[in-house]
Amino acid sequence: MDITQLEPKVIWKNFAALNSVPRPSKKEERVIAFMKKFGENLGLETRVDETGNVIIKKPATSGMENRKPIVMQGHLDMVCQKNNDINFDFETQGIQMEIQDDWVKAKGTTLGADNGLGVAAIMSVLESKDLAHPSLEALFTIDEETGMTGAIGLKPNQLHGEILLNLDTEEDDEIDIGCAGGVDVTASQNYNLEDSHGQIVKIVVKGLQGGHSGMDIIKGFGNANVILGRLLFSALEKENIQLISIDGGGLRNAIPREANAVFSVRNSVEFIEKALQLKADILEEFASIEKDLQINIENATSPDKAISEGDSRKIILALNAAHNGVYRMSPDVKDLVETSNNIARVELKNGDLKIMNLSRSSVESNKLAVANQLKSVFELAGMNVDFAGSYPGWKPKPGAEIIKIMTEIYKKQFGETPSVVACHAGLECGIIGANYPEMEMVSFGPTIRGAHSPDERASISSTQKFWKFLKEILANIPEKN
Repeated sequence: MDITQLEPKVIWKNFAALNSVPRPSKKEERVIAFMKKFGENLGLETRVDETGNVIIKKPATSGMENRKPIVMQGHLDMVCQKNNDINFDFETQGIQMEIQDDWVKAKGTTLGADNGLGVAAIMSVLESKDLAHPSLEALFTIDEETGMTGAIGLKPNQLHGEILLNLDTEEDDEIDIGCAGGVDVTASQNYNLEDSHGQIVKIVVKGLQGGHSGMDIIKGFGNANVILGRLLFSALEKENIQLISIDGGGLRNAIPREANAVFSVRNSVEFIEKALQLKADILEEFASIEKDLQINIENATSPDKAISEGDSRKIILALNAAHNGVYRMSPDVKDLVETSNNIARVELKNGDLKIMNLSRSSVESNKLAVANQLKSVFELAGMNVDFAGSYPGWKPKPGAEIIKIMTEIYKKQFGETPSVVACHAGLECGIIGANYPEMEMVSFGPTIRGAHSPDERASISSTQKFWKFLKEILANIPEKN
């Protein structure tokens, strides 16, 4: 079945059109042009700001002129992850989709429902001729997934809405009113190469679920870089390891699914025997949650140049000492992760090392605390540490009028009370709010599972629910003061 025949057809039609356009983070030229043309073809005021954000304005429908003007916001870029056995180029190809029961999925890649479904809903409102809504500005930001530079680059006085509807959350029974901030922590160093003195071994960790490094960090999924570090550490007592290469993880905001290392040891037979014992323990630890986890440990061949035993030891110790996962739970909001870190990417090639982390927190002081803890570990190991891409969290305003209105609409439509929550993910509301402090903000969306991984999937029935909810919200925006 063609997804454009799913209900609501208008959303799935626009989602399919959006997904036909390559849109990796930091390479959004095609999708910016696509959205600019979309707005212009509708005869609406459309412009692209100097950062690359697209802003499309639409007047209020008849009878809604006295309502508060709104901003509807989503991001154009998507996380690009694929299974290793899939031949796919995110820079040139559109996403290939399929339907499985109540879910729309991609064929071996991320789907782009984060935030493509939110963007498609905004497009649907812009082109509608019969939906009641106040004066609105559609804000399509860029580069949300790898730095939020679109939101950061949005200048004051560009928007005139009094309420912002961010359509970028992934549970259809939640109304989000706050989120975590984040900072990129990168450790790096260049090491001299020397001849390797032992036998070459390769470890491959694969088959993990991965997932969103904020929303899924509480679920206890395996991190391929952490598992690889444990296996390397297990040999330090008896073996003198010389690292040759490490290739683990990918994007900062995705929990690493795969990692491998090539290295030299004095006695590969003894090392492999010990490592296989730890492998069995790790597989048992994750048996209930990572059913497809595979760990391969074997002799290999490789170039004979490696870094020194001393430098290799420091790297392995640092990998094992660096915090990964939940750092602190919120004492104020039940079941909310306050602070966390994701050891997202480890790369060692020709003596050049990079260890890339994303630290998140809804409390600015603890965001800095976990980042500085990482800095301490890596600097003790002789590495250089840089902080970049820091962005603030979004402080909840639970008494906002729009939240009360949405809660009542939800109860009336669906017969239950929605969860009004803060989330452990990076939403652009906090950044936008820094320049528009008086704007009421709320975030909601359809149910999406496995975001930031090739298992990403969007619920068809939930998208119908979301569209029904959104239309009623637009019709009930409060009057101007």
